[in-house]
Amino acid sequence: MFNDNLMAIVYLLVLSYLFLGIAIVSDIFMEAIEGITSQTTTITIWDADGKVKSYIDVPIWNATVANLTLMALGSSAPEILLSVIGTLQDIEGEPSKLGPSTIVGSAAFNLLIISAVSILSIGEEPKKIFDTGVFAVTSVFSIFAYIWLYLALQEWSANIVETWEAWLTLIMFFLLIIISYAADRYNTMLE
Repeated sequence: MFNDNLMAIVYLLVLSYLFLGIAIVSDIFMEAIEGITSQTTTITIWDADGKVKSYIDVPIWNATVANLTLMALGSSAPEILLSVIGTLQDIEGEPSKLGPSTIVGSAAFNLLIISAVSILSIGEEPKKIFDTGVFAVTSVFSIFAYIWLYLALQEWSANIVETWEAWLTLIMFFLLIIISYAADRYNTMLE
């Protein structure tokens, strides 16, 4: 009894230490991503006479592309690494259910909890989505992703990911980025 309690306390302390380490690394990683995406370049505006009219700082990264790539990777890196490590440990065996479960759990947490806290922290004023084009693209792709995963993992090749399915999934990710970027640019031109 005493030995079990002592081991539980040791496990709890080690687990707390590991969570603290993950929190520190994640914070540094997200800070680095913010530093990358906040970089700007200065564009010189010339008038008709060939003289400098003004200077404008424009972001190097498109915010939509940054959110779909770097920010998504940054917020999901622990789950992705857990899934990759679990797969590589037994590449020929049946994959662990822990990897997909953590990814789906993280996505649900991001969608529900982080969205709720973000909305509540802004204040009492009504919230509005201004860029509905990108919102619509990401919403449609999100729904399609779940349908695609169901078809790929349950209907076509049950519980097996074929090489062509993996490549097509990767191509769809880049297609999402390109279409979202185009929607963002279209919205910017309308403004």
